[in-house]
Amino acid sequence: MYIAGTIYLHGVTLMACLDPPRGAYLTYVIQGLILLSAVSSVTTGRYFLGFLAGVTFILALVPAVVQRNTPLCLPWEVHFLIAVSLYLHIMGHVGDYYVTFAPYYDKLAHFVASITVALLSISLAALAEHQGLVRLTRPALAVFVLVSTLAAGVVWEIYEFVVDQALGTGLQLGNTDTMLDLIVDFIGAAIISGIVAFAPESSLKLQFTGKLDEISPDLEPGSMQGGAPDPVESR
Repeated sequence: MYIAGTIYLHGVTLMACLDPPRGAYLTYVIQGLILLSAVSSVTTGRYFLGFLAGVTFILALVPAVVQRNTPLCLPWEVHFLIAVSLYLHIMGHVGDYYVTFAPYYDKLAHFVASITVALLSISLAALAEHQGLVRLTRPALAVFVLVSTLAAGVVWEIYEFVVDQALGTGLQLGNTDTMLDLIVDFIGAAIISGIVAFAPESSLKLQFTGKLDEISPDLEPGSMQGGAPDPVESR
């Protein structure tokens, strides 16, 4: 495969999209389980849950669809975490795990979701820098990851509140439950933010791969802040 060049975002490498690794099949398995939950809900007469599970399955496919229309390819680990986050959420309703394993299951779902959102915020920052919209220092990137993840958690709690008020459901179990959810969101965000801020660049193994046919030819890898030399030019 011909690779025209490589650009970097604080040790996170942007390079040509490669064929899906074997780990990608784990994502397909989780997506299949989500679809199975939709089918099982419909066959047992729980049509609303079947509808929700069907919507969740579609959402699990969105990252792959979006990837085809952007200059970034998310690592398979991020695709996997997105699918797992959605699966945990829908199974909390379909399998009634939110009640059976309360409150631990809900906190697990929030923790996985916060890690996922934090990683997605890194990809957004990488895309923005790649397109010349903004350049973030590592401390600024860490703050962005923390704030964006917490903001997503707040939006989710507002969604639960609105649904409870409109439909009379019990997604929120009081102020303590809501605050614990946000605390767990903060912990997940702080872990990724801390890695971004303090880990050596060589230890940041997460790669966000980009479609080089869409990369501007006058964007040189070495010109990026904290960039590394172009391995192709060094040959």
